[in-house]
Amino acid sequence: MSYTVNASILLTDLPVNERPAAVKAAGFDAVEFWWPFSTAVPAASEVDAFVTAIQDAGVQLTGLNFFAGDMPAGDRGLVSWVGREDEFRANVDVVVAIGERTGTKAFNALYGLRQEGVSEQEQDDLAVENLAIAGRAVAELGGIVLLEPVSGADAYPLKTAADALAIIERVKNEQGVDNVKLLADFYHLAVNGDDVAAVIAGHAAEFGHIQIADAPGLGEPGTGDLPIAQWIADAQAGGYQGVIGLEYKATQADPFAWTAVTAQA
Repeated sequence: MSYTVNASILLTDLPVNERPAAVKAAGFDAVEFWWPFSTAVPAASEVDAFVTAIQDAGVQLTGLNFFAGDMPAGDRGLVSWVGREDEFRANVDVVVAIGERTGTKAFNALYGLRQEGVSEQEQDDLAVENLAIAGRAVAELGGIVLLEPVSGADAYPLKTAADALAIIERVKNEQGVDNVKLLADFYHLAVNGDDVAAVIAGHAAEFGHIQIADAPGLGEPGTGDLPIAQWIADAQAGGYQGVIGLEYKATQADPFAWTAVTAQA
C-alpha cells in the first residue's frame, strides 16, 4: 500500500516546516498539505522555506490544496466565492510555481460555501470558470485539479460524489477542460450518506485521489466502523492506481501504528 501523509491534520504538534522530516522519520516517502500559508499569495521567503523543508526531508509532495480562505474560521474554499476571483486566480500562479519546484501533480480546490445574496447559478458558473482556469494552469505540469465533497459544513454544496461529478462534467463540456477529477474522501462521502461502495464501483478508475479516515470520529482506520480496507481494495481492483491519503485525527501516541497491523494482516 502506498500512503501519503496529510501533514496539515497529522503531526500538528510540530511547526509546518518540520512535519515533512517527521513524515520521513515515520517511514513514509510522501506527504500532502492543505494550503500551508495564511494568505493566497505568501511572501517568497515563506514559499522557499516550505519547498526547502519538503526537499530536505526527501519526501514527495503528492498533493497541495489551493488557498481556501480562513479555514479555522469556517471558510471552505474560494472556487465559487463571488468577489474573490482575483485572489483565487493569483493563488493559482503560486500553486503552479510550487508544483514546478516540487513535482507535485494533484491540487485540491475546495469549492466554497453558499453565499447569502448570490444565486447558486452565479456561484456555480464562477466555479466552472475558476476550475477551468486552474485546470489549464496545472495541465502545464501534467497535473490535475481535485474537487472534493465535504462534510461538516451545511453551506458547502458538494456533499456527494454525484454533486462533484456534475460540476466536473460542466467544466469538461463548457470549458473543454478534462483534468478536473473527483477527490474521493471516503470519510466525507460516508458521513454525508453517500453510497461509497456504489461510487467506487462506478467511478474508481476516474478518481483523482483517495483520502481516508474512519467514522464516526475522523480517527485512523480501525477506530470506527467503515470498511476502509475493503473500499481501498475495491477501488484498486476498479482501476485506481494512485496513493492513499491519510487525512485523519490521531487518537493515540503513534498515529501510524495501525499501518503496521494492516501490513501484517
